[in-house]
Amino acid sequence: MIKADLHIHTAYSPDSATSLQQVIACCRKNGINCVAVTDHNSILGALKLREMAPFTVIVGEEIMTRSGEIIGYFLDEEIPAFLPAEETARRIKDQGGLVCIPHPFDTLRRSTLRRKTLEALLPYIDIIEVFNARVVLSRHNLSARVFALANELLGSAGSDAHISSEIGGTYVEMPDFNDAEEFRLALAQGALLCRKASLWVHMWGMWARLVKGVKGQ
Repeated sequence: MIKADLHIHTAYSPDSATSLQQVIACCRKNGINCVAVTDHNSILGALKLREMAPFTVIVGEEIMTRSGEIIGYFLDEEIPAFLPAEETARRIKDQGGLVCIPHPFDTLRRSTLRRKTLEALLPYIDIIEVFNARVVLSRHNLSARVFALANELLGSAGSDAHISSEIGGTYVEMPDFNDAEEFRLALAQGALLCRKASLWVHMWGMWARLVKGVKGQ
């Protein structure tokens, strides 16, 4: 069995300053041996970490569509931001990737897909993120779990880490896998180990974005 944090960010996201070396160090410290790197609108960090890390790295991307965010897993090519949601999902599938909807009922985030869009995307969706450690209100994670069960979709969990200390706070214990299809089967057998992040972590994302803006990164 492996421990997989299926939603983390690195310094290749505009609101994170976590270096790839820090990701590796924190994973070793916390016993995490699989991560999905889902930087905002970029797969560059994921590709680089996959070459560096002594554990499994899923190349992902948290893509901002015209309607909100969608995660693609097992990507080979970066998908541009601000496409229609259905086109984004289709491009993920065209690469043989998996479509995951992050924090689908977190109404405190402007990046969350609306219910109408979510239902329209059902033919494309493989996974619903049923626990996001950064979701403030527990009922929003619960709504995600109920939606996944009602639609017979796989459920995932992730720390949504934007700072290194968050990595591995939430993870899925699951069988090992070699590709996207084996991942689907393994996730279906997974156990979700969930722990909410402290509210103060949200401040670090705003700080990282501010600092990068000043530096012109």
